[in-house]
Amino acid sequence: MIISTAMIIDDFKFAINNRRVWWYTATSRTRARFARTTLGSFWLGFSNLLSISTLGFVYGTVFKVQDFSSYFVYLGIGLVIWNTISSSVCMAPNLFSNNSSNIKNMNLRPLFYTLEEWAFQIQTFFQSFLLVFIVLLLFKPVLLINIFTASWIPMLNFVLFIYWFPLLLCLISIRYTDLAQLVPIIMQIVFLTSPILYRKESLGNISWITDVNLFYRILDPLRVSINSGFVSYRESLLILIINFVGIYFSLNFLKKSSRKLPFLV
Repeated sequence: MIISTAMIIDDFKFAINNRRVWWYTATSRTRARFARTTLGSFWLGFSNLLSISTLGFVYGTVFKVQDFSSYFVYLGIGLVIWNTISSSVCMAPNLFSNNSSNIKNMNLRPLFYTLEEWAFQIQTFFQSFLLVFIVLLLFKPVLLINIFTASWIPMLNFVLFIYWFPLLLCLISIRYTDLAQLVPIIMQIVFLTSPILYRKESLGNISWITDVNLFYRILDPLRVSINSGFVSYRESLLILIINFVGIYFSLNFLKKSSRKLPFLV
């Protein structure tokens, strides 16, 4: 336990000391992604707005929504959060294989690539969320107050989760490569069975599935805190503990896998 804890402290020191490097390389990926485009990273928010508008109109009609403005806010916040969770998880199985050349030829900790991917996902989230949030303020101005007064712990849980869970998945995937094919299928099923496009009440007698849906347990508290200003501190603190435990075990797993990593990718 002492050795593991010391190793994790060393990982944190590495992350802090090299924060400018992995943050910069993540930023460079975002810039390269929209190189030679007129709107640049604006496309992140615009594509989300287009999806929200289309899905909001279609599913709002299907579910016979009475208050479309409230539904668009509910859907918009949920969809942006989900897109980042889904992207983080779906990218995870190929993280080390995509960096296999660097891992084999450079004397750089594998931890660096996980931090770079994490930073990339965070940057993508806030860039897309900002434009969507500004538009949603037209429907519900109180969102601006809620996000500054109520969303701190749920947001922290969200940010921590999209680091350790994809890392854990990544480390499993380098041994069982079929997982890379299975993950997108599972995420699609999870999306369809999660109250993102519809209200939880629409699930009726099977609403219990949301209680065992880890992704929804991260998404919903953040959406509720922004949308209504309500925070269940008991639930949020419990999830925070789970996140810290997840970080602890995923980093330990990474340490144990680091020496074999060049032979697995």
